[in-house]
Order: sequence, then C-alpha cells, then structure tokens
Amino acid sequence: MLRGDVSIDVSKIVERINELFNVTNKEIYASESGVTYHADKEVKKIGYCVNLTLETIEEARIHGVDMMITHHDAWDEIYGLKEACTEKLAAYGISHYYNHLPLDDCNFGTNDSLIKKLNLEIIKRTHEWEGLFFGRIAQYEKEIEFKDFVTKLEFLLEEPVRFWQFNDKMVNRVGLVCGNGGTTACLKEAVENKCDVYITGECNLYTI
Repeated sequence: MLRGDVSIDVSKIVERINELFNVTNKEIYASESGVTYHADKEVKKIGYCVNLTLETIEEARIHGVDMMITHHDAWDEIYGLKEACTEKLAAYGISHYYNHLPLDDCNFGTNDSLIKKLNLEIIKRTHEWEGLFFGRIAQYEKEIEFKDFVTKLEFLLEEPVRFWQFNDKMVNRVGLVCGNGGTTACLKEAVENKCDVYITGECNLYTI
C-alpha cells in the first residue's frame, strides 16, 4: 500500500520499476514485461503475486487493490484465460503490470534470490533467450547430502517439494531454472555443466 492517502499514476509506478532493471534491449524487455490493462485511475493500493488468474484478481478486489503486479501474465496455454482476466480487471477497475524474464534474469530476481537463501555461490548464468538468462549454475563450498538439500529447500519455501533421487552422490553443483525448465534442452544444459541436482519451478513426465 502507498503511504497515507497518496495516489500515483500507473505510468509512474511502471517507470520506477523499469529503473531497477539494466535494460540492454528495449524491444525484448517490452515483450516480456509491461501493462496489460490500464484502468485509467490513480493507484492507492498495490497487490502483488506470481500469477495473474481469475482467483488472484478476485482476491485483489476483496482487498481493494487498484493495481496488480505479477511475475507472469495470464497463461496463453489456458484457452480464454487472458481474455477472461482482462474482462474481470476492467469490471473491477484494476490495472495490471507483469515482469517475466527480466525478473528471472536480474540479480534481485527469482533465481538469484533463491541461490542466496540456499548459501550457494553462482558460477554462471545459463539458459539464454534473446540476451536474458533464466537459469543459473551454482555450487556449495562444501558438498551436502541430497536429503539435507531437500530439507533446506522445504524450510525456505515453507512448502513440500517434489523430488527424485537417481544416485547416491553428494550435492555440490546445482542447476536452477526457477520457471518451467521442463524441456529436455534445458535439462541438457544442466548435464553439460556437471550439475548434481537440477531444480525447476515446474515438472513434467519427460524431464523425469
């Protein structure tokens, strides 16, 4: 929430967010972030979450939010979701801004933040798309047991995680893609970098 009764224009908020990023390609940055709906009113209260869905918009309405900031836009893969979300945003008078790959890539974003919490050292940025890197290779100074690594993750996330252990090796080098990371080409990059563990934000059968 903004302080007191202060209100601010959506464009000023977006401008402030954009200043946080080192934008090297404006066209690519604009294709992976931006305002998807402008309610044409000043913003007093901001709500933020990972995904734009009908449920999160409803939650924003309940809490009197004027503008939603999300990591993901409404998923194109779910037929009709984007249109339905736009209709609901318009009905409730809620503006929406998202920032996807630039947030995955930046040093305060999803990948780097998790690595720091896990006390890992970043070795290299990986999984490049149009100059943005949505993956990381990191490693421990001292290797740990896989079960201890899983426990550490669950403690940080405050959620159970799904895991598959296919060997008895200790964990030293970690490949991370906080987003989907499901394609076998993404997995291949982790293998080529000799990772002991591959972490993704989502999972599917052919990756396993």
